[in-house]
Amino acid sequence: MKKLFLALALIAGPAFAVNPDEVLEDPALEARAREISAELRCVVCQGENIDESNAAIARDLRGIVRERLLEGDSNVQVVDFVVERYGEYVLMKPTTEGANILLWWAGPALFVISLLGAGAYLRRRAASAEPAAKLTSEEQARLDELMKG
Repeated sequence: MKKLFLALALIAGPAFAVNPDEVLEDPALEARAREISAELRCVVCQGENIDESNAAIARDLRGIVRERLLEGDSNVQVVDFVVERYGEYVLMKPTTEGANILLWWAGPALFVISLLGAGAYLRRRAASAEPAAKLTSEEQARLDELMKG
């Protein structure tokens, strides 16, 4: 019985939060709405897109997307409308323009800077290290005696 339940759970796939009353009658518009919804982040859940989220704000955003599509907006116009209202945070994939370019390049830049700093530190450390003092003949004789032991 457990195996049957597990198999059914795996076959079911992801459950979307879109309610039947939200689905548009036109399949082409509904497909566009789902495509757009997959690109927009739920502002409450943060890790989910609005198509998967059960939050009230996600439901409202899905409604806005469908309303704009019914009014004749293109996909880009719908996304621009939502971004204008809620900010770029709602985008699952933020743009690489404006101030965001700093965020995209900050990680690699800090990595390169840290590598250069570590290299400089290791060079200075190696250069300032004193060479090992050689053993005196007495110390060498004592060491040889201990090694024969």
